[in-house]
Amino acid sequence: MLVDDVHSALNATRVREVLRPRTEQDVAAALARARAGGLRLTAAGGRHAMGGQQFATDGLLLDASGLDAVGPVDVARGLVEVGAGVQWPRLVTALAAQQAHLPRSRRWGVRQKQTGADRFSLGGSVSVNAHGRGLAMAPLAADVESVRVVLPDGRATHLSREHEPHLFRAVLGGYGLFGVLTSVVLRLAPRRVLQRDVVLSTTEQLAAQVAERVASGYLYGDLQPAVDPASTGFLREGVFSCYRPLDAGGTGGQDDDESAHVVPEGQLALSRGDWAELLELAHRDKATAFDRYARHYLATSGQRYWSDTHQLADYEDGYHRRIDAALGGPPASEVIGELYVPPAELAGFTRAVADDLREHAVDVVYGTVRFVEADVDTALPWARRRSACLVLNIHTEHTPAGTAKSAAAFQRLIDLALDRGGSYFLTYHRWARPDQLLRAYPELPDVVAHQHEVDPHGVLHSDWYREHVLPAVASAG
Repeated sequence: MLVDDVHSALNATRVREVLRPRTEQDVAAALARARAGGLRLTAAGGRHAMGGQQFATDGLLLDASGLDAVGPVDVARGLVEVGAGVQWPRLVTALAAQQAHLPRSRRWGVRQKQTGADRFSLGGSVSVNAHGRGLAMAPLAADVESVRVVLPDGRATHLSREHEPHLFRAVLGGYGLFGVLTSVVLRLAPRRVLQRDVVLSTTEQLAAQVAERVASGYLYGDLQPAVDPASTGFLREGVFSCYRPLDAGGTGGQDDDESAHVVPEGQLALSRGDWAELLELAHRDKATAFDRYARHYLATSGQRYWSDTHQLADYEDGYHRRIDAALGGPPASEVIGELYVPPAELAGFTRAVADDLREHAVDVVYGTVRFVEADVDTALPWARRRSACLVLNIHTEHTPAGTAKSAAAFQRLIDLALDRGGSYFLTYHRWARPDQLLRAYPELPDVVAHQHEVDPHGVLHSDWYREHVLPAVASAG
């Protein structure tokens, strides 16, 4: 059976069989089958990872979507246990339904999720240690109270910061290499009404503005920069949207006013058709696309949104086939790269990135700048300190020349980030050079050694791990 990732469609992999477990016992049985047959086994949820982390050639692919239970909300502690195959929209809906009897001011919601697409599984988001648009939030691992995992030997276990913490840290952001996640106990946040405030800004101003917004109580925000290389504002000027709560703190705050927990109907919003038109414009008329986007967002300044649902985003599976037909070119997709630098380096970094992309005629379709706190919860952190994050979607034609061009571009951009004390996200491609991988993730040799202890027969080795990670570590001796 041929499988592929949803977004880049650059990881077509032939697997022996797709298994669909519904219980922890089913997962253990699948692992037993893999061990007995000398096969590899990988787990997948929404299949959005773009580096092949969820696939193993001629292996067994475990489709986690049947691990779909959503437990009762612990309203006293703000916790919920969620099956690893549950996707974010279902979790948001289930939380709302469970708490419909509570006053709006006492309800819980998800604190953060990845943006841009919703149909990621909880297990997948935890396995890559995703993050959202929080202005002062650590990655998702900080929101995980505990997990249940079936280890390569078939043993099912509970992991937390108190119980087997070394293995817990390895599983969070561990790309499924240490065991198959079956459930996650997620830390929730008070569900609050936020006001969106929108201004035009620049990367020179942004770090100081974000610090001011955080000090003023804003919780979320990001900058969407212009992506027209002919513009002087290319990756410099953008739309800065921030979100601040209107209540006194939610879930138990004695000063909460129910009127602060209402989101009006009929607010300005882009339809799926509007987004589709903007996305097509971003491929063929970037100046017009940015102008329309900026005018819309500025017009929404002052509108109200729920803290959980404002993070949801409509994503059209296979959207690029429509764009390919409109452009008349070869099949293509947007390959994503996420690069991290200290906030003080952001302005100089984005200037250097813009210069490089112009020089090499690299086609950026979409970009965003976010901020993240240090990750202190995983064995393989991509954010060792507070960082500014530059996310770029690069148009990549599915030809040898097209993929080679994008690979070279990402290698140059990773160098620019590393030279400024930064890093990059592993999830989106496997084009980094071995020296870049080890420089960005110096813990990798220790992680590989630990993985071998847990999985001595390599049952959980994905193609990404076997073909990208292990050779890089071996090259370092």
